[in-house]
Amino acid sequence: MSQPVMLYAALSALLLVWLSARVIQGRVAFKVDIGDGGNEEMQRRIRVQANFIEYVPLALILMLFVQQAGFSAWIVHLLGVTLILARVLHAMGLGRFSGVSKGRLIGASATFFVLVAGAVLSLMGAFGVKF
Repeated sequence: MSQPVMLYAALSALLLVWLSARVIQGRVAFKVDIGDGGNEEMQRRIRVQANFIEYVPLALILMLFVQQAGFSAWIVHLLGVTLILARVLHAMGLGRFSGVSKGRLIGASATFFVLVAGAVLSLMGAFGVKF
């Protein structure tokens, strides 16, 4: 039995490790033990990691609900690929610039798409509607 959410959870975990390593590297490079030390680069690194933590767990939970409700695997894969690409684009966009960037805008928008689609599909699944 295919379990696509496992794939995207694993990829998300690896992405989180990478984002966390960037925070740790920044702490060493900028000599900041806690917080951001008033360093703009540290602020961005911390926010990229925190933003990932704020959105990805719920997206994965919704994807799991969609999978468990019996929706087609391609739907779960579409959500998963979109989520991973969204978070990479968001990390690249926010990691480079504090202001608006294409990566940040596309990444945030695509993440919201995954959350909304996952919520709607989960609601449908809760009422036995699927395709």
